Amino acid sequence: MFQKGLKDVVAVHTKIASVDGEVGELRYRGILVDELVAYNTFEQLAAFLWTGESGTEKKLELNQCRELPAHIIAIIDALPTEISLMDAMRTAISAYSQPAFKEKLIEEQAVILTAALPMIVARHYRNQQGLPIIESNKNLSYTANYLWMLTGEIPSDVQVEALETYLKLTMEHGLNASTFAARVTISTESDLTAAITSAIGTMKGPLHGGAPSGVISMLNEFEEPTKIRTIVKNKIETGEKIMGFGHRIYKTEDPRSIILREKCIELQGKDAWLDIATIAEKEIIELLAEYKPGRKLYTNVEYYAAAIMRSINMPSELFTPTFSVARMVGWTAHAIEQLEDNTIFRPQSIYVGQIK
Repeated sequence: MFQKGLKDVVAVHTKIASVDGEVGELRYRGILVDELVAYNTFEQLAAFLWTGESGTEKKLELNQCRELPAHIIAIIDALPTEISLMDAMRTAISAYSQPAFKEKLIEEQAVILTAALPMIVARHYRNQQGLPIIESNKNLSYTANYLWMLTGEIPSDVQVEALETYLKLTMEHGLNASTFAARVTISTESDLTAAITSAIGTMKGPLHGGAPSGVISMLNEFEEPTKIRTIVKNKIETGEKIMGFGHRIYKTEDPRSIILREKCIELQGKDAWLDIATIAEKEIIELLAEYKPGRKLYTNVEYYAAAIMRSINMPSELFTPTFSVARMVGWTAHAIEQLEDNTIFRPQSIYVGQIK
């Protein structure tokens, strides 16, 4: 059977997550993501995806691994500042493949790499900006510490809550392109760092990890609620795509966007950007239903992700790296699972060229 892009072809049996696009459900290890997000921190949810258990011990390990090895620091600091954050991440992660690291259990490696990625991103970003390096603060949560290392300022509770909700919702999403890349690499019995560098390289592609900059640009145009309807009508009537609406998998509302919307509503009045995004979504949905009946164009996770990133003043070049900071949990969980019952991936190809 040939299916271009392997669309809808089942390649993996997994216990980590399930995505049902028809009914709009995302589950982590069988539990609806909205239930898990409401009652777990990022650290707790990461441990749950790795082990299926509450994982207090793993949570503590994650918070204690906030120190980059000297050789990783040297590599990051030696990189030209014009190298992108995604390329810097890939280079630094690959440098963990030294014997001492490989001697650790793969579960321990997963914790170390997940703890390391925010530090790698923040260090190269501040080098790019010509700013002094901010060392990790072990008294802060995973999410708060990431913002602290990027900015040098203790983030507000509103900022941490908004970003952490996004990180928890994007740490895993089934057999997406980057996760598949990680599983293919680890299936050769390569190491975890090789699998993660494959995943980062895949995430770098704009068709997968592209930043939701189009949503930011659109929200920037609105400025105030009274302008929203006129601007959106003009975009639809001139054939311009409305960014942040529609999804390849979900045929109804993306459950992640529902949770992010609820978080934005909960935080309404505390951040003007979140207020604009919440109001604009209602107007856009109404106009899409009017102009494009039957298309089922619902809000996707990029819409509110963009609003949250903008509300915490995160530059667009940090969007995809931040997505990767969250997805590291899913990548490592899938790599661990692949090795539990491994078969190397080896699909067939059909030759369609000339026979000479």
